[in-house]
Amino acid sequence: MSRVPLVLLALSLSACSYGAPSIAPYMQSGSALRALAATGAGKITHVVYIVQENRSFDNLFQGYPGADTVAYGKSSNGRRIKLEAVSLSRDYDIDHSAEAMFTACNGTGTLPGTDCRMNGFNRERSYGGPENAQYTYVPHDESKPYFDMAHEWVVADKMFQSQLDESFVAHQYVIAAQADSTVDLPSGKWGCGGGKYDILATITGSRGIGPYTRPCFGYETLGDELDKAKLSWRFYASVYGSRSSGGGAEWSAYQAVKHIYEGPDWKKDVISPNWRLITDVRGGKLANFTWVTPVCSDSDHVNCGGGHGPSWVAALVNTIGESKFWNSTAIFVQWDDWGGLYDHVPPPYKDYDGLGFRVPLLVISPYAKRDYVSHVQYETASVLRFAEDLFGLDQLAAADRRANSPAGKCFDFLQSPRKFVKIEAPLPPKFFIHQPDEYFAPDYE
Repeated sequence: MSRVPLVLLALSLSACSYGAPSIAPYMQSGSALRALAATGAGKITHVVYIVQENRSFDNLFQGYPGADTVAYGKSSNGRRIKLEAVSLSRDYDIDHSAEAMFTACNGTGTLPGTDCRMNGFNRERSYGGPENAQYTYVPHDESKPYFDMAHEWVVADKMFQSQLDESFVAHQYVIAAQADSTVDLPSGKWGCGGGKYDILATITGSRGIGPYTRPCFGYETLGDELDKAKLSWRFYASVYGSRSSGGGAEWSAYQAVKHIYEGPDWKKDVISPNWRLITDVRGGKLANFTWVTPVCSDSDHVNCGGGHGPSWVAALVNTIGESKFWNSTAIFVQWDDWGGLYDHVPPPYKDYDGLGFRVPLLVISPYAKRDYVSHVQYETASVLRFAEDLFGLDQLAAADRRANSPAGKCFDFLQSPRKFVKIEAPLPPKFFIHQPDEYFAPDYE
């Protein structure tokens, strides 16, 4: 059940609303008002969650002013390895399974109450790429749109994966703050449409491999909570079998939730192709909560090449920023896992299935602080926690119950909404609307 003080907010919001609901009925005391205002209630009515792929913080934001980054990495044999600049368009692969996470962590951090040594990345398996493929960073001329977003708004340098491993599990945490104790990748289709041989490993309480299960779940998601609260949601992604699949169909997370995949939400709220977010916003449509995942060449995924990720994210941010929705929107940009790339900050042990390595998080809003580096600990489920607190929804699982919301330190909801500043990028939105079809599927081995 939703918390009473905020539930009335849901009743005042429609699928395409962009005004801020009144919080006057709840101004009985200064403390109650402060608690309510601290969530963004009365200011934010739209949350957009842009999910990119496979970059550690040290890799994508190496050298960012005021952030905790390093220029050298540690190896298991005691070497100090200088991080090498490698283009986003360079195509190679690094193992980033749960086993790879334990290898890179190198020992003690896989147990409760202990820390990772963070010196085993050289022992992760890599395929192609430069020497010391794990020890790289994105050249600053390519990451500039991301740096520009961080300078204009907020970047968090203590953001961790809620999960231990790679994309399938990551994208379940993005919608549900859990993955039913599963780990690694399905053997076939990433969802409920696979056959009986489409199976997925589970992880035990001691971080071992448990029984196998199907990648088709029955748990509640944020979308279910939003439906119950009469709030709108949309998930923009590619789908299997479409000419616009673009190698991003694996990242359509709701296909692994049985009652969504087989129910009315699948046709109503799961939207393909993903660039329809651009045309929908231009047409005056934006849900109360929106997810958007990329196609391969736009994803920043190490083995996708392309290198279009910064332009893709800039296209989405600029479209929303230049729309009527800007003053009522909070945008979060997160990379779903570390992709095997070096990071020097040990992840805290939070449970048998978390936390994983550090990844970037950008917080973009007219109420976001300007040129601010947050050093607060966040995780994937922090974005869900932000929405739950904002809309008065309950938590879904252990991850969003423990997660810090970015509302407290990344925003100033007492300030007037700041004017949008356009982010310059090499490719415009029309490039993505007319992008050639792709068929490459990332993460498959």
